[in-house]
Amino acid sequence: MTEDEGRAKLDEFRVLIDDVDRRIVSLLNERTLVVEEIGRVKRLAKLPIYEPKREELVFANVKQCNNGPLTNDALRRIFERIIDEMRGVQRARMESEGAKQC
Repeated sequence: MTEDEGRAKLDEFRVLIDDVDRRIVSLLNERTLVVEEIGRVKRLAKLPIYEPKREELVFANVKQCNNGPLTNDALRRIFERIIDEMRGVQRARMESEGAKQC
């Protein structure tokens, strides 16, 4: 393969990656909408934001459907970060809605 052929092939793969990234963003935003609703329910029911048992269920769920090549440990780290961000979304939602009621 020549350098020009290699660069052309990389460009093709980068188009694919860009498409995958856009789909990931869409799915993360879809997940965030659900998390906001969960935050609303937790606020109304006076439930805690942090639920370690539920988080372990999330990790088990994603691990169960993981067929690689991503390792389960890598997947867990990714979802730990996603869940941490979602906790922040819930916290912000609960605080903003709590302030609206005052």
